[in-house]
Amino acid sequence: MKRLTAMLLALTLPLLAVASEDEPKEGETPKVAYVDLVPSLVGNYGSGPRLKYYKADISLRVTGPEAQEKVTRHEPLIRNQLVMLFSQQTDETLNASDSKEKLRQEALKQVQQVLHSEEGLPLVDDLLFNNLIIQP
Repeated sequence: MKRLTAMLLALTLPLLAVASEDEPKEGETPKVAYVDLVPSLVGNYGSGPRLKYYKADISLRVTGPEAQEKVTRHEPLIRNQLVMLFSQQTDETLNASDSKEKLRQEALKQVQQVLHSEEGLPLVDDLLFNNLIIQP
């Protein structure tokens, strides 16, 4: 019995050391990470006889490995929400001078709402368009 206890203790000590390395120490800022939504979001938007396409490369900024893991776990739901948002856009909403920034802010808001309903916290600090191509 003592031998089994010693073996279990020997196996769990390294795991505890690794877990404590990821946690920020007092006075240290938490590590920022970026979750890339891969593959790119590609789809059509607007209405009318002619199809209009978009392609978006998106990264989500999170703080800490726990938030990164939770965001990755909910990526399918996040992607669905973003595809629905992009599909509702029109030429007028995408061609205005400040339209991409408004779209980015709305996308961030919707991602945070999804995560808040699933995890109880928004978890995502910012949403970045690494590339946004619109073909009207």
